[in-house]
Amino acid sequence: MRPPRRTSPRRRSAAPGTRLLAAGTLLATALVPSLVTSSGASPATASTPTTSAARATATRHVLHRSFDGATALRRGTTTGATVVGGAGGGAVVLAEDGTGTRTLGGTRYDVGRWVSPWRRSTFGFTELVASWRATTPGDSLLVVQVRGRDADGTTSSWDTLARWTSGDAHTQRTTLSSQSDDLASVNVDTWVADDAAGLRQWQLRVSLLRRHGATSASPRLQSVGAVVSRLPAGTPATSAPGVVAQAGGTVLAVPRYSQMIHAGDYPEYGGGGESWCSPTSLSMVLAYYDALPPARHWAWVTAGHRDPWVDDTARRVYDHGYDGAGNWPFNTAYAAGLTGTAYVTRLKNLRAAERLVAAGIPVVISIAFAAGELTGAPISASNGHLLVVVGFRANGDVVVNDPAAQRNRGVRRTYDRGQLEAAWLDASGGTAYVVADAEHPVPAGESFG
Repeated sequence: MRPPRRTSPRRRSAAPGTRLLAAGTLLATALVPSLVTSSGASPATASTPTTSAARATATRHVLHRSFDGATALRRGTTTGATVVGGAGGGAVVLAEDGTGTRTLGGTRYDVGRWVSPWRRSTFGFTELVASWRATTPGDSLLVVQVRGRDADGTTSSWDTLARWTSGDAHTQRTTLSSQSDDLASVNVDTWVADDAAGLRQWQLRVSLLRRHGATSASPRLQSVGAVVSRLPAGTPATSAPGVVAQAGGTVLAVPRYSQMIHAGDYPEYGGGGESWCSPTSLSMVLAYYDALPPARHWAWVTAGHRDPWVDDTARRVYDHGYDGAGNWPFNTAYAAGLTGTAYVTRLKNLRAAERLVAAGIPVVISIAFAAGELTGAPISASNGHLLVVVGFRANGDVVVNDPAAQRNRGVRRTYDRGQLEAAWLDASGGTAYVVADAEHPVPAGESFG
């Protein structure tokens, strides 16, 4: 079992800032009721039982905003960096010498920065998760930071969400938890407001670092954004079947991989098995898009390992500060470099997932459940797990690829709609990886977080 992300993913009974097990970690034991806590619920409602009426009317506030391509990136400000490319693409790159230097791990780097405009929320958000698409050739990296403002106009300090690189030859990608100072703190990959009233504005800053003197290649930031949320305590009422179910059901042809066949693989990247649900789920989605990298990328995996691309994905998403492969934005950043579009968001319910499936887009979701709460699951319980929603039956039940199965052939499952939706919304607030490509774009005009 990996170190905790939060004390529990259960949203039933706790305040902002509590911690749960990593989304990339699977725990096949029953939950202890006294440890069933939430992440982001208001203390005033944390212990209050949720009535059927409250379940039906509780408001879920989620807002996702991104800066994607040259036109959007030019809305930010740059120092020692510049935006290149046209309206259909583009990226932030370092100016020739950046704007000064910074030393990390004994290495001196040239530095340039891009800073987003302030983004305002119509609600007091209690959590923020950033996402980005970038490349970092040679000895280069990104540092992603965030700050916020509360309703009184007080501005927080800049907190570092990630030091990230698309490779690992020179720098270990990492997060720096805590940084609890003024208005918020860093909880692995999630920025959590200290006050239950939440924050009203947010701003991102991305520093581009390249080893001093190595001017031949620059990191490239192609998109960056964040999802902010304020979620009610308790489980919403089960959503009615949507467009896919009403059309008689749809199941996408997503390949099936088991995380369990990797048990004991590469302890330096989490050791496979129960800790690799996130990279295994992501690998299934990449294979569906025919977007797995060529075989030379996993040539380092010892001969005889089954599905070696899963081992390679675990390495490429591994968070050395958190010591796990379940960092949400590290997973989507890796996928974005292969498919063109990938980000972390929160969805309202399974009807939103149905609209994505209707567009040919499988959805990775983060769940947790106690014994008896998810009929047909390959494990009795989990305190933090990811799987892939690949389709829906005509009655609205959910077809998934669950990597917790002991073998690849057991990965495809059908779960009761109400049970899975509760395990997802109650655990992670509807957290999902949306991964798309040019052939299967996210539908225009849709709001997926």
